[in-house]
Amino acid sequence: MEYMFLILSYLVGSIPFGLVFGKLIGVDVRSSGSGNIGATNVNRLLGKKMGLLTLLADALKAVLPMVLVGWILQENPDVDLWVIMAGGAAFLGHIYPVYLKFKGGKGVATALGVFLYLAPVAVLAAAAAFVLIVSFTGYVSLGSICAAALLPVLLWQMGEPQVSVWLAVFVGSLIWLKHRENIGRLLRHEENSLKKKKRVS
Repeated sequence: MEYMFLILSYLVGSIPFGLVFGKLIGVDVRSSGSGNIGATNVNRLLGKKMGLLTLLADALKAVLPMVLVGWILQENPDVDLWVIMAGGAAFLGHIYPVYLKFKGGKGVATALGVFLYLAPVAVLAAAAAFVLIVSFTGYVSLGSICAAALLPVLLWQMGEPQVSVWLAVFVGSLIWLKHRENIGRLLRHEENSLKKKKRVS
């Protein structure tokens, strides 16, 4: 039965809220801006309120399955492991959603939800690093990949369970993979910046 919860977590994680919110007001976020369904592109195309709403929804679609699995399996001796795996399944659903032929977002907001539930102090520290990097450079992508790389180190330093650290390594690796085009643009000094408007390719 426990494996059914992982499937359900993946299906919930696959819900493309950025695309849904855009469609509700007549905009397909995949056809403009960066073409991504995540909060950054939604913010760019639909404004800060819709971007924030997408961020919250993408984070909550990881948190809610984890809360439910923890509650339903509370008598299971391996409940903590199942909760962690449910978060990982929701994250995979976001970046590889079955509803969109496995072409999803970059996973940052959903990863935020996963680790905000598991280790809020470490996430707040990583989020602070994200804010500082974006504030100084204007590059959201740079802030995202740096925070993703920093999080496993923070979890390890804070003594979090090893399985959480390895999940952070796995999640961070996929976030870097999904940002490979952004990394290329950063290296070529062509990345879209909040400080200086550039072409989005």
